[in-house]
Amino acid sequence: MPKIVEAIYENGVLRPVRPIKGLKKHQRVSIIMEKPSKKKHPLAGLCGILPDKDADEMLKIINKEFEKVDINEW
Repeated sequence: MPKIVEAIYENGVLRPVRPIKGLKKHQRVSIIMEKPSKKKHPLAGLCGILPDKDADEMLKIINKEFEKVDINEW
């Protein structure tokens, strides 16, 4: 069964990012390589749409409201 394994290429060797379960020592495997696509964050398109003045006002409101939270109530 095919398995996708993330690896890093360094010093001429592919090194898995995490241990690979189910492989025996010195077992040969076939590798199909593909560069990972650069995934955009789902909210990336929303960055920068709020004017600085509005963002500053929103930050002031958030900070004011968080000051009211009593950590012992949780």
